[in-house]
Amino acid sequence: MTTTPSEARPFHPADLGTLVIMPWTGKVGDGNDMPYLLVCSRGDAPDGPDAASAAVERLLNDIGLSLGEDLIDGAARPGLPVSLLVVAGQAVVTMPRLTSQCAVPPAWLTAAAKRGCAYFLFATRPWPDPRVGRTVTADALREFVTAEETVQTSTHLLLPARSLRR
Repeated sequence: MTTTPSEARPFHPADLGTLVIMPWTGKVGDGNDMPYLLVCSRGDAPDGPDAASAAVERLLNDIGLSLGEDLIDGAARPGLPVSLLVVAGQAVVTMPRLTSQCAVPPAWLTAAAKRGCAYFLFATRPWPDPRVGRTVTADALREFVTAEETVQTSTHLLLPARSLRR
């Protein structure tokens, strides 16, 4: 009998290492801003960056998300196990065994409100600089998210941007 990695060893959030979530906006084909969220590990898992990558991949596979260039439209998949809540200047992403949030800039909030969704990228590739507190430049972010290695080993989702209703 063959066992999968999930069966061989239960998933532990600590296996991911420290997660980084970065928001930004960028113009797309229609000339309007798209709000983006990148989630990736710093690669500082107890067993190192390769183990962190494997843990992210296992988490994504376990909840049925594919890796590669295909964009999954969350609005067309109501059972998608990932959701985005935008509240009080924060983006909160919830998925099985994981909730992550970050403060988002006003331009991101405006784009999310206008589009009603955000592009979510969960990379199995760790962020190349594991040091905490370092400013990430637009060029460094662009280089990371457009690298073939990142694109091919990430989950790409278009998530409806939900908010709390009174």
